[in-house]
Amino acid sequence: MRTQSSAIDETGIAVSTPGAPEPHVPANRRPGTLQAALGVTAFSLTFPATAWGLEGFGPWSLVAVRSVLAAVIAGGCLLALRVPVPSRRHWAGLAVVAAGVVLGFPLLTTLALQTSTTAHAAVVVGLLPLTTALLSALRTGARPSRMFWGAALAGAAAVIAFTVQQSGGALNSADAYLFGALLICAAGYTEGGRLARTMPGWQVIGWALVLCLPLSVPGALVALSYEPVHLTAHSVAGLLWVAAGSQFLGLVVWYRGMAAIGIPKASQLQLAQPLLTLVWSVLLLGEQLTPAAPLTAAAVLICIALTQRARG
Repeated sequence: MRTQSSAIDETGIAVSTPGAPEPHVPANRRPGTLQAALGVTAFSLTFPATAWGLEGFGPWSLVAVRSVLAAVIAGGCLLALRVPVPSRRHWAGLAVVAAGVVLGFPLLTTLALQTSTTAHAAVVVGLLPLTTALLSALRTGARPSRMFWGAALAGAAAVIAFTVQQSGGALNSADAYLFGALLICAAGYTEGGRLARTMPGWQVIGWALVLCLPLSVPGALVALSYEPVHLTAHSVAGLLWVAAGSQFLGLVVWYRGMAAIGIPKASQLQLAQPLLTLVWSVLLLGEQLTPAAPLTAAAVLICIALTQRARG
């Protein structure tokens, strides 16, 4: 019988990969459940923390500095644990992960959050699991059931209807950034799922971050020279969180939790992430939610749950 494993990145979405063994699930699941829940909570804070970071940094500076700081943390862990350098055949895949997850998704969502609320972005990006599943099916040649495709299309329709309604009948530049982020991040997740068959998921992200250093370091220097920086408590806290919390440390507790409780249960915890982000947008940013936001997020949650059930 074939089982599934997964790769997960900063948004906390599991990418199932057929053929890999399911991790051993200990009898005592409480510590693992707590760790997985902490990971999901860390990921749900990404958009509010980005909004805070934009109070003091330009979008390009925030993304570049974030990548550099996360790479320093990840590189330090890789060195401390004496993790061997991946073989040459894995670097092309790591480049795809880096382009989609380390650079593309943070940059496009940060650009979107200049004009979009975090609540709006959370609902749109809530479609990411379905987008990833679609690209994964195309990449692997899998043939999901009709129930899977029906739920995926229903979720997409709900998000598109919400986006058009919130944008006054037409998509704006922020929506274009968000939908672009969905596609490029889903591609990175799909490739990360393939790589996670041969190395732990946190190492996939760690090496992808290190791989970006030749771009992120000069990019940070150039961006900081052109974009004004106004350090505030919010901007510094936001930068530190997206670099250390969202892009690395959150992954550590998430992967440990997933290994302890198994992928199916961990995936159920992930379904709460968009709704958690809506809560943070109100508590931390003072945003006012329209009734459509939580309703659409709940609809997408149901569609994702149906796709998980359809995939067995």
